[in-house]
Amino acid sequence: MTALLHAWHVEERELARQEERRGRRHAYERLDPRRTALVVIDLVDFFVEQNDYCRGIVPQVNALAGALRSAGGTVAWVLPSTRLRVSEEFYGPEVARLYDASGGEGAMADRLSSSLEAEPADLWVEKTATSAFFPGHSPLPGLLEERDVDTVLVTGTVTNVCVESSVRDASTLGFRVVLVADGCAAVRDQDHNATLHTVYRSFGDVRPTVEVLALLEAGSRAEGLSRP
Repeated sequence: MTALLHAWHVEERELARQEERRGRRHAYERLDPRRTALVVIDLVDFFVEQNDYCRGIVPQVNALAGALRSAGGTVAWVLPSTRLRVSEEFYGPEVARLYDASGGEGAMADRLSSSLEAEPADLWVEKTATSAFFPGHSPLPGLLEERDVDTVLVTGTVTNVCVESSVRDASTLGFRVVLVADGCAAVRDQDHNATLHTVYRSFGDVRPTVEVLALLEAGSRAEGLSRP
């Protein structure tokens, strides 16, 4: 099967606009790994097997998960609930049934795509809405607060639906949000990039995996130096 990467970008005019506003291009220039969570949304077989772009983000997600775990952070796998009740009125009965079954069956670890390098000690949560952060539809916000997490690195699919919905709600709840530009998958580049523009403009930072890994490494070094 093919694995593709989005030709992603944020327009230079938007980068310049934010840089003029705050004196720097990126909102968050430091990460404390212990207070950071990687949130991976909906990377189940239903999506991964149908979308070449989903397969393309797997190496980035695995790299981030491994690095953050090693640095003492949190990795959270968010799956569609097996109790979804998708609107037939909106989607039509056939598509609604497909989405209802998208999360698969059985234990959550068995429903995640086998290409992902997950561990039992990671957080495992379900959501019953598009957003992983909407109150009453996912336990994720409370679980992250219990771990003193203040920053979320968001990855997964579909960029312009469940990922974007989650980013918006996470921002509203007060989390520092970093959308990983090459760690999310949509169906088309233009859909993906529209979300990157919206998020960078109003809801969070947008960074590629290599920059996020560098921030985590710098944060780990800083923590090591601060210890007596």
